Amino acid sequence: MLVVEDEALVALLLEDMLADLGCLVIGPAMSVDVALALLDTEPLDVALIDVSLGGHELSLPVADALALKGIPFAFATGHGSGVLVGTRHAGAPLLLKPFSFAELAALVVELGGKTRALS
Repeated sequence: MLVVEDEALVALLLEDMLADLGCLVIGPAMSVDVALALLDTEPLDVALIDVSLGGHELSLPVADALALKGIPFAFATGHGSGVLVGTRHAGAPLLLKPFSFAELAALVVELGGKTRALS
């Protein structure tokens, strides 16, 4: 699972939680450029991407690249559920921060189901 997250502590927490769920974490990527590079060089099945990176960069180009490759993804954000309204990814799954382990686990199952459906 590709993790795109710019907050180091959140990224570490995500890595630990995802490892507990049996996921192999790629990243974390802390910028769009790093995420796109990983997308081109690493085998990925799903991704979790923070909407806003570094306070000034939106991760929509990463979502665009994932969509083109048919890789299921979800957004994570602390900016509320309306953050994607008006974007081409408004219907993507959204994990609102702060989230629980159970919410993350449910999202991983949802994304994993989409991966199997694409196979």
